[in-house]
Amino acid sequence: MVSSGLFILSVLRALVEVAGMFLLAQGALHVLAGARREGNIVYRGFKVITRPVIRMARFVTPGVIGDRQVPVVAFFLLFWMWIGLAYLRRVICDANGLACG
Repeated sequence: MVSSGLFILSVLRALVEVAGMFLLAQGALHVLAGARREGNIVYRGFKVITRPVIRMARFVTPGVIGDRQVPVVAFFLLFWMWIGLAYLRRVICDANGLACG
């Protein structure tokens, strides 16, 4: 039972990690491509992939935060989720006497 819980935590952490990397890549391409980024097919692909995360962050944040800052907020929310999942995994491993790497 513990191994399935650890597996689920690992999958969640991996999903959060991938979403964070896509947000970072989208941000880097935003800076590199400049005003012509909307015509870039890779940027549009990143935008499609990160849209659910950005929508979730927009739902959670108050209206005072502008739409330009929401991707940054989304990245930091993902970062803290990643840290929280790592901590939870560590607590479960320590509680069950497992040597989780």
